[in-house]
Amino acid sequence: MAEGFPAEIVEVKAKTGVYGEIYQVLCKVLAGPDSGRVIIRNIKGPVKKGMVIVLLETEREAKEIRPRR
Repeated sequence: MAEGFPAEIVEVKAKTGVYGEIYQVLCKVLAGPDSGRVIIRNIKGPVKKGMVIVLLETEREAKEIRPRR
């Protein structure tokens, strides 16, 4: 089994978490069965557009954060 699937961060959408430590990003999967697919994921730590991250799975997708009214 593969160690993970590389994905490139296309856009940093929002910050979330109690302290703002979680980023919601759009990332494009570069390899594997879902290659070419763009998904929303939550990532902890400093991130920026163009970074390549390794996802252990590509099936799950985060719900989009909507601002409160």
